[in-house]
Amino acid sequence: MKSHARVVVIGGGVVGCSVLYHLTKLGWSDVMLIERSELTSGSTWHAAGGFHTLNGDTNMAALQGYTIRLYKELEAITGLSCGLHHVGGITLADNPARFEQLKAERAKHRYMGLDTEILGPAEIAKFTEGMVNLEGIIGALYDPLDGHLDPSGTTHAYAKAARMGGAEIVLHNRVLETNPTAEGWEVVTEKGTVTCEHLVNAAGLWAREVGAMAGVYLPLLPMAHQYLVTDDIPEIMDILKSGREFPHVMDPGGESYLRQEGRGLCIGFYEKPCEPWSVDGTPWTFGHELLNEDFDKIADSVAFAYRRFPVLERSGVKRVIHGPFTFAPDGNPLIGPVQGLRNYWSACAVMAGFSQGGGMGLALAQWMIEGEVERDPRGFDVSRFGTWTSPGYTVPKVMENYRMRFNVSYPNEERPAARPFRTTPMYEVFDGMNAVWGQQYGLEVVNYHALPGEPRLETPTFKRSNAWEATKQEVRAVREGVGINELQNFGKYLVKGPGARAWLDRIMAGRIPKPGRLSLTPMLAQSGKIIGDFTVSCLSETEFQLTASYGAQGWHQRWFDQHAEPGVTVENISDSRSGFTIAGPGARDLLARVTRADVSAEAFRFMDVKKMTVGMANCIVQRVSYTADLGYEIFCDIHSVRHLWDVLNEAGKDMGLRPFGMRAMMSLRLDKWFGSWGREFSPDYTPAETGLDRFISWNKPTDWIGKAAALKEKAAGPKRKLVSIVVDAADADVVAWEPIWLDGAVVGFCTSGGFSHWTNKSVAMGFIPADRVQDGLALEIEILGERRPARVHLEPLWDDGGRMRA
Repeated sequence: MKSHARVVVIGGGVVGCSVLYHLTKLGWSDVMLIERSELTSGSTWHAAGGFHTLNGDTNMAALQGYTIRLYKELEAITGLSCGLHHVGGITLADNPARFEQLKAERAKHRYMGLDTEILGPAEIAKFTEGMVNLEGIIGALYDPLDGHLDPSGTTHAYAKAARMGGAEIVLHNRVLETNPTAEGWEVVTEKGTVTCEHLVNAAGLWAREVGAMAGVYLPLLPMAHQYLVTDDIPEIMDILKSGREFPHVMDPGGESYLRQEGRGLCIGFYEKPCEPWSVDGTPWTFGHELLNEDFDKIADSVAFAYRRFPVLERSGVKRVIHGPFTFAPDGNPLIGPVQGLRNYWSACAVMAGFSQGGGMGLALAQWMIEGEVERDPRGFDVSRFGTWTSPGYTVPKVMENYRMRFNVSYPNEERPAARPFRTTPMYEVFDGMNAVWGQQYGLEVVNYHALPGEPRLETPTFKRSNAWEATKQEVRAVREGVGINELQNFGKYLVKGPGARAWLDRIMAGRIPKPGRLSLTPMLAQSGKIIGDFTVSCLSETEFQLTASYGAQGWHQRWFDQHAEPGVTVENISDSRSGFTIAGPGARDLLARVTRADVSAEAFRFMDVKKMTVGMANCIVQRVSYTADLGYEIFCDIHSVRHLWDVLNEAGKDMGLRPFGMRAMMSLRLDKWFGSWGREFSPDYTPAETGLDRFISWNKPTDWIGKAAALKEKAAGPKRKLVSIVVDAADADVVAWEPIWLDGAVVGFCTSGGFSHWTNKSVAMGFIPADRVQDGLALEIEILGERRPARVHLEPLWDDGGRMRA
């Protein structure tokens, strides 16, 4: 074993071997993998080996498609067999909501290049050779890429391909310590010490233990998962004799997946009475063992499966596989650089290793070598869980995710486990005002306030929900009077020091404002892709406040840390500074009632920032509002929030001051086509595509990050453009990812949408070819399988900006 490598990967499962292979594929050959036992010794060896592309996150689905297509390439490179069986897969729908979900997924696939289709009961019967009881089945989604493989053979193919690229693999060598050094990391093992520049934790079942060696808590938990393999089944043998294979069948209503295994069948379950495993840590001695059989916890699932697949009841069980594999709280992988540690990378919680392992290996290798990922990684980025996570949070969330893995996923669904956990000083006040809560980055956020007599729970749906009337009233309260919303949903950063302005000029693509003013600016990666949209407020020449998405804190703080410079400090004050936004035609009058400062239109202009006392609280007040109305953002110390509320609430009583939530906020912003982080603005898009280029300071002399790529795109022009659209919708509005049709073909997709309660229009935003953009262009948008007429609408739905600037 050599004593130095550029990269050391800890863990020899399918994910670790995929990372190793992709590092060599992208040009790094001085890489090493260290495994405590044999390859595949954790979850990999007992995996069911199925693979599929279906995933609600479009980037995850695309990377799963990459993973599946990679297997033939691996076989060609290595001469080893992955044991591929591309048998196709069918996901059954036994109720209208599940069928709507499948139709929505099929719609996404239209512009992703995935060749899926919706089946009716007769087609399902044909595909499954009549072996599925179709009672209650409405339809299904068919994907020809689905199939299964040999887990061991596939992992060894990754490993051989990596070795062919120069990688070293060391087996039977447990890691004992990981210690940071000036150059990277020191990895102490049973066979000696290796130093490296980069360390990758791909330790699977032992990822928590390996992370703890570096002082890292990774929010993941092994769950005990069970599947059965039957004896030979005559019907399957007949199919094999005819040269065919039985397809995968996922039956979400029965919490099961079914596939052919030799001359029989394999069926696994995501049962409700699930079992977390080794909650307090995975024993180092665990390896090629299985857990004891536990038929009791899957008894109901098996009984349901016998009804859905009657052939199972006539078949004996040849073996039971019951073993652990790891989940993150939301079921997605934990991939990427770990904040606060130099060159420490996570490649953990990839619970669907043979659907996602290739894509996750590619993404991490790109991140390490090129500094960013080709596709927006936020759905699997380890930074989406902050330092606030704990085992007490992880365990109930993982159990909830396991139980609900096959549940219908609604766009407005709020899952209840481990909540409330993180709250603001306003939680009890708003809870007493019938707040219906959502959560962002672990924090409770008001979605809307239920009307008297209405349930304090939004009905999960793909269509318009029971929040409709309450949201409408909150919107009208803002537009006709004055509304108030807590500012907890902003990420906030304090940038200070003599070098603060120069640093911001390099980090941000836009203009950095003068004292007392604010500006809007994109933050770009070297590729020119958007990694943040910020408000920069200049409090003095050496002090700036930045605001952006609350849910992107980990992502943004990590970027700031990676680009740290002497003479500049960046402090995340997201939870120590809060306050309220007040908006509507009465906002100025309300502010004037609670401060002695001059807030007249002449003294306090649009995009001004001032320090002033409101009530007894020292505040930072800036004249800007995401509601597209006259508005102010009032920031104060977290301990003054309740006092600030009391002052504003008392002063606004005779004005009809009304709290509004995020449902109303997202409706209000659509009136002026304001984009949203994670929807219109994300690492998948560029400023020129989205219109954020109007906030770029092209002539500033600083060589800001992403400048070369942005200038190149500016010269060539973007191939697609973000447009605003009015939709002739029925009872369902655009959410995101719906395909846009033009001249009988899919030419783009929606980024977000909803209903503008003030203008009484269903609206959307989305990308279409740049050379087709024109006001009034007739389109169609596919919503839940139905193509609805729509028109491009380039002007604001309401107000030309006069209200904001009044």
